[in-house]
Amino acid sequence: MFGSGIHEAEVTLLLLTAMIALLAALAQRLRVPYPIVLLLGGLTLSFLPWVPKVSIDPSFIFLVVLPPLLFASTISIDWTELRANAPHILMLGLGLVAFTIFGVAAAMHFIVPGFNWRAGAVLGSVVSTTDPIAVGAVARRVGLPHRILQVIEGESLINDAMALVALQFTSALVVSGTTPTVFAGIGQFLWLIVAGVVAGLLVAVVIEHFERRLRSVALQLLVSIVTPYFAYLLGESFHGSGVLATVACGLYFGRMQSRTFSSQTRLEARAVWDTIDFSFNGLVFILIGLQLPLILHGMKDSNWTQKLLHAAMVCALLIALRFFWVFAGARAVQVLRSRLFRREVEHISNRVLAVVSWSGMRGVLTLAAALSLPSFIAAGQPFPERQAIIFFSYAVILVTLVGQGLSLPMVIRRLKVAEPEGVRRMALEAKAAIVRAGLARLHSIRESDDELETNRAAYELMERFYRERLQDLEPEEKATEEPSQRERQQTMQQIAYSLRQAEREELMRLRAAGTIRDSTLREVERELDLLDVRWNDA
Repeated sequence: MFGSGIHEAEVTLLLLTAMIALLAALAQRLRVPYPIVLLLGGLTLSFLPWVPKVSIDPSFIFLVVLPPLLFASTISIDWTELRANAPHILMLGLGLVAFTIFGVAAAMHFIVPGFNWRAGAVLGSVVSTTDPIAVGAVARRVGLPHRILQVIEGESLINDAMALVALQFTSALVVSGTTPTVFAGIGQFLWLIVAGVVAGLLVAVVIEHFERRLRSVALQLLVSIVTPYFAYLLGESFHGSGVLATVACGLYFGRMQSRTFSSQTRLEARAVWDTIDFSFNGLVFILIGLQLPLILHGMKDSNWTQKLLHAAMVCALLIALRFFWVFAGARAVQVLRSRLFRREVEHISNRVLAVVSWSGMRGVLTLAAALSLPSFIAAGQPFPERQAIIFFSYAVILVTLVGQGLSLPMVIRRLKVAEPEGVRRMALEAKAAIVRAGLARLHSIRESDDELETNRAAYELMERFYRERLQDLEPEEKATEEPSQRERQQTMQQIAYSLRQAEREELMRLRAAGTIRDSTLREVERELDLLDVRWNDA
């Protein structure tokens, strides 16, 4: 019978997809970052009796969800900002992880009596890293200035190697009762970084060489989708960091895609990756919300008042540790750079540091790391404090993602941290520079044209078009002297939109009358859509 092959898993996936769409629409209406609404929606759904119980498999997160989301985040990273902010990113991505692990390990005995330093070190390793998925999904939607966003995203992308080594070491402390040597730890850490980066660059070079020979847009998009999986798996097969392999591969492709992809491929790739990014992010955050009953079930014999107090203290400890390290680390970097390079270093305001400190959001990687802890140690006894570690990790996710994520726009407004005016000016200058380059090429072609008189009208029309583009890119101070020019541009946009609407109405009329085929409609409609994009970006 048709439909007899449908199982509970398929129904659950369809329900989750429908809920993601509904909750994302609600988030858009409320003007709240959709990851937060999805997480809260998942929390609410998890207590409904008819909603199926869905548990997160750490392997599914690490092998299926993480690679494409990391790749989508890294291909848009600004290389210039990454190099300029490298000391701050390393200070956060490496130094803050170690500081958090030691801080949590030292403090947990005072927060929870009987919680020894080994279990505290495991908890510190689990919650020490900001989540690249959470940071990318929330921070981009709350109006963070570009430079701060680059630092926070860079931190979340490189701290995986440090946290992975730390988790392996701290877990070994608990499972085997032995303490690995410092030299073994440093060597393993360096190998994770080197092997991961080499694997990612190797995959990037090979696939980029292959993609240059492809002419099919569909094939190029297919190859770009599987690329992060190749990078991640090769990095893991080298016993390196799969995350760093994916990051290195994404950074390379982000730098080279302007040469590798055609214009059409870049347009369609953006839509494809936006869809993948939204779909996987939506699935991840609603799954986090759905985990609460399973986590509470593991804590059913607990004193809940006491556990909630302990969880609040752990969250406060993590936020305090981040604030201290961000401020102290930023000042240390400034002193070191000024002494090493013997030149004045740009001062970072306390307001910017406060925003960076408040942006330490955790996400699904924290929960996946906690759930991946073994249930038993080598002696056959249960892993000490495993359920408490999972519970505290979940509490940290809720507080940092929901609490800090919702309040981050208010913090940005109150501290008046905005995008510097120079960023917009730089974009205008770049656009003006390429228009001037086009005009110079036009003059060169016209001077060498043997049939100049025949083609004069075409050259004049093209030169007028380019000069009008250049006028629209005049600096702000000139624009204030000539306000009518800006008003003329807005009027032109309104007129152009009205004309395209008339074209679309006529296109629909032709199809309704049977004058054109649907394939013709789609071809013409695509041209109108591209015009929409051009006028909206003007």
